[in-house]
Amino acid sequence: MRLAISNHALRHGGGIERYALTLVQGLHAQGVKPVLIAKAFDPALPEYGWIEPVPVNVRWLPGKLRDFWFDHRIRAIKRERGLDPLIACNQTGAADIAICGSTHPGFLESMGRQPGWIDRRKTALEAAHLTNAKVIVAHSQRMADEVRRFYAIDAGKIRVHYPPVDGTRFAPVDTAERTRLRAALGLPEDRAVFLLASTGHLRKGLPLLAGFFRSTTLPALLVVAGRPIDESGANIRSLGYRSDIENVYRAVDFTVMASRFEPFGLVGIESVLCGTPVLVARNVGCAEVLREPAGLPFDLDDDAAGLAGAVGRAVESWRAGTHRLADPHAGIGYDSSVRAHVDALLAIAREVSPA
Repeated sequence: MRLAISNHALRHGGGIERYALTLVQGLHAQGVKPVLIAKAFDPALPEYGWIEPVPVNVRWLPGKLRDFWFDHRIRAIKRERGLDPLIACNQTGAADIAICGSTHPGFLESMGRQPGWIDRRKTALEAAHLTNAKVIVAHSQRMADEVRRFYAIDAGKIRVHYPPVDGTRFAPVDTAERTRLRAALGLPEDRAVFLLASTGHLRKGLPLLAGFFRSTTLPALLVVAGRPIDESGANIRSLGYRSDIENVYRAVDFTVMASRFEPFGLVGIESVLCGTPVLVARNVGCAEVLREPAGLPFDLDDDAAGLAGAVGRAVESWRAGTHRLADPHAGIGYDSSVRAHVDALLAIAREVSPA
């Protein structure tokens, strides 16, 4: 067995990039050095020394065509180097173990978009990724359901394994440190602070959130970590991009997830592990595993009534001083440790490639 991983990049980033880094960390802890095929690498990362890097140059192509060339090169590299199995975090027909953190038809449906030419190409590539793989690892039950619905793949080929979170990085701090972090971010003590972590504001529900927080009379403030925002108001503030997102989770009172499309949402688990409860729309993937009071569910609707009710309940708990989570792990309905997830993937790897 010569284990390999493919992904768009090995670097700090959101979503699947964070997941790939976590996999490398978990494999390293178990003495496994995988081959990693990617378009870009950050050699300054310690994880770079824990892999055998195989770079694929795609910069000469227009952006919309790069994934297709990347798929072509992954297939060739896998054959040439005898890599088996390949855990593919990106869409490629070379996958032995296909990681499904999203589906493109599900995204289009949730966003109310009609597919164009490039969307049809992306869906075809995703179909090859899922159909050719021996096992599909879905990051939520919602994703497993979408794989069956959009691609007619047998349920027996799909395993649901929720993604892991580094419990060392994402953990609570004591009251004194939390007070210091809050002051460093300039967050008020006389208002409940709600965090939106977002780089794609439309998908993440910023218009809905901004509309509510701009007009609410509750003692509440929305802060946005990530891409700069155009929204303004006394109850809305931008924190910009943050490399220390764990400290932002610790400093705020609540995280809010109002995404129109969110296959899982590591933000929810990270926040809870830092002791901060999450207001989570029921259509968000991680709502499947967040238990009250760690996860405060609401229905995403056009008139914001569901959001208003959830924020109101959250402010009440903030006023009572009962909102912080004393036992974060009790609020998460699966083992979110890196070790447990990597153990599950290695077991699947031995199953699909017993040699």
